[in-house]
This record gives sequence, structure tokens and C-alpha cells, in this order.
Amino acid sequence: MSPGWAARLAASACPLLGIAAWSGTGKTTLLEQLLPALRERGLRVAVIKHAHHAFDVDTPGKDSHRLRSAGATPMLVASARRFALMMETPDQEEADLEQLVAQLDGLAVDLILVEGFKQWPLPKLELHRAAVGKPLRALHDPWIRALAVPGPMDEPDDELDGEFPVALPADLTRLDLDDIDVLAAWVAAWPVQWRLNGGQPRQEVAS
Repeated sequence: MSPGWAARLAASACPLLGIAAWSGTGKTTLLEQLLPALRERGLRVAVIKHAHHAFDVDTPGKDSHRLRSAGATPMLVASARRFALMMETPDQEEADLEQLVAQLDGLAVDLILVEGFKQWPLPKLELHRAAVGKPLRALHDPWIRALAVPGPMDEPDDELDGEFPVALPADLTRLDLDDIDVLAAWVAAWPVQWRLNGGQPRQEVAS
């Protein structure tokens, strides 16, 4: 872990929370429901999303695209309603989360949600549906601080339709994936937990 990233995980930094889920779990759909609920609770939330393919937010033929093609890097285009910063990164094999988080420095946000970047060391909320047929990450990733699965929080783990063949870690928070109010309440409280513990994995917090 670089010194810069360690500083990002300090309690004094802007809180980060990863949203970890296998494709098909519905994480983007959940975020569409979660973001308005967090805004209603008074939180200004930024989102960093990982894309697994080439993408472009610009339009060929537009002035900004022409200037970027001519060599402007970065290219920032702004109007009265929004602005977009486009940076070419041809020499990077993968998106650098540390660099992306730094782009949000100076913005008045209460929380940064990170969709994707599952291998990065940062606290995460895992979303899991057995129907997707993928393994549970929380059993092996101590950075996962909470697990959201379908079913009430007070339902015993061994009664979840055989979803988990082994007991869940005792220090892992269980949430109902289908209860947006419960999820919003936990995420809204995350900045407080961050300032108490900083960005630490479960085992360090529990020790």
C-alpha cells in the first residue's frame, strides 16, 4: 500500500466505501435507489465507477472532442449546468483508484462510493445473491465490513436456504439486500464509523 493510499484511509480523509458484487447482482440498480435515499438524509455522495471496456463521454465532431484529439490532456469542458474532465491514460494497464479519488479533492462531498475496484484495500459493502452462482467474497476479504443478502437481518445464517455452507465471520454486519431503508441507514452512518476507525479491515477494528 502506497503512503498516499494509506493517507486516503486515515480517519481525517473523506470516507470511502466500496460496493463489491459479482456481475448480475444488481449493484447499479441498487445504487440508483440508494443515492436518492442518502440525499434525503442530507449526504452529498460522489460515485467512482469502474468500466471494463473502452468508453467515451465526448461526441466526435464537437469542439471538445476536436481539441482533445488535437492533444489537450486533460480536457475540461464546462457549462452552467455541469462540467466534465477527460484525461487520456494510454500507458495505464488499469484504472488507478488513488488517482481517481484525488480528482475529487476539494469537492464538498460527505462520502465517496466506489463501484468496482474489488481488489483495492478499502472498506466495502458486499452485495450477494446466491442465484448468481458466485462465491462469497466476505469469507476471504477482511476489507468487507458488511454483507447484504436477501432476507431479514434477524434471520439465522443457517436458515438462509443453504446459501452459506460455513458460518459468517462474527464481526461482519449482516444487512437485508432487499430493504433499501436498512441499507441507506447503514451507509448514511458509515462516515461516522470511518471517523471513529478510519479505513481499516475488519480484523484490525476487532482487535
